[in-house]
Amino acid sequence: MVTTAPPERRTLRKLMAAGLVGSSLEWYDFFIYATAAALVFPKLFFPEASPLVGLLLSFSTFWAGFIARPVGGLVFGHVGDRFGRKPALVACLAMMAAATFLIGLLPTAATAGVLAPVLLVVLRFFQGIAVGGQWGGVVLLLTETAGPDRRGFAGTFGQAGVPLGVILGNVSFLVVGAVVPAADFAAWGWRVPFLASALLFPVVLFIQLKVEDSPVFREIKARRAQAPAAPSAPLREVLRSHWRTVLLGAGLMFASNAVFYVSIAGVLDYATRALALPRNSVLLVTLLSSLVSVPVILLAGRWSDRHGRRPLIVAGAVAMMVWAFPYFWLIDTASLGLIFVALAVSGVASSLVYGPVAAYLAELFEAHVRYSGASLAYQLASILVSGGSPVIMAALLAATGSSASVSAFLLVMGVVTLGSVLALRETHHRA
Repeated sequence: MVTTAPPERRTLRKLMAAGLVGSSLEWYDFFIYATAAALVFPKLFFPEASPLVGLLLSFSTFWAGFIARPVGGLVFGHVGDRFGRKPALVACLAMMAAATFLIGLLPTAATAGVLAPVLLVVLRFFQGIAVGGQWGGVVLLLTETAGPDRRGFAGTFGQAGVPLGVILGNVSFLVVGAVVPAADFAAWGWRVPFLASALLFPVVLFIQLKVEDSPVFREIKARRAQAPAAPSAPLREVLRSHWRTVLLGAGLMFASNAVFYVSIAGVLDYATRALALPRNSVLLVTLLSSLVSVPVILLAGRWSDRHGRRPLIVAGAVAMMVWAFPYFWLIDTASLGLIFVALAVSGVASSLVYGPVAAYLAELFEAHVRYSGASLAYQLASILVSGGSPVIMAALLAATGSSASVSAFLLVMGVVTLGSVLALRETHHRA
């Protein structure tokens, strides 16, 4: 078993800052697609379809990024376990910045016909590959560099990038929507948030030049140099010996992923189309509710270092199950204040799971297969739940005409998360 000395506090702080900024910008790139998919892509890339079919097609391209995420986890999990956490992370960040920037330059169906949505799906697929590999890199750099008593808290600096990415994305669309007339927003204004992804490149350069790989991987590398052996196949070992842990690790994420993506994409469409609420007002409510999640993620990670990973995840799963029906009761009032309460409470419950899960997934796997195992578990949940949640929500609403069906879906996701964490062992005392 790999053991490491506690790192210098200054080194860890620099890494936490780099991880938070890099993760926030990476998720910003990934999530602005969700906003555009709900607001402008149906008309720009599927103009011949009816409003509902156009929305479903748009959300299906959104789902393509999640289908690609396990591919990124598999490919870069192998790279991260064989060649280092940092090289894998740098490659993923660069790929994400390039793909997002190119989406901002895409022609629409009006000028390129059927080629436009095809190119959109291809670039979304590359976004998915990038974020699928990125998560393991940033989380393992943080948790493997922190001491045993700080892994939960350190891991949250990668996790907090998710709500911060939502906040940055919503701010970008709010600013563009405020300064650009509505007709120009549909014509070219939507491109500005995508082109702003170029800001990720300086972060890539900083990590490449200023951040060392984790002490755990450096020790693994030194051992390999002293006792050369045939190249290992981390992915094969994970699939052969750790498949049960991978499946249960994916199940940990079902409830928080479903709640999160219903909130940032499904509710945005539902509130603007079915409830006739103003786009910018709903974006602002989503932004404010995401602000609530950031400190809860950080606190949940810190509490998990003191009390264990499982108690926080159990509490979050139960809270999401209890809140599943009140969540949509409040949204259906069409009151912006009550919609904020619905999103904020669900965000707090989700964050109790999401904060500790970075360290928890890392600790469930041995160091030499950790990147592959943790990434595969995390990204398997994305393909099964995350990208599909807005599509499932739209389909359930169309089929039943009632938001209660979506609440039932969220309740089932909570049951899966609760069952998964109860089937796994506690890990926070592990060396």
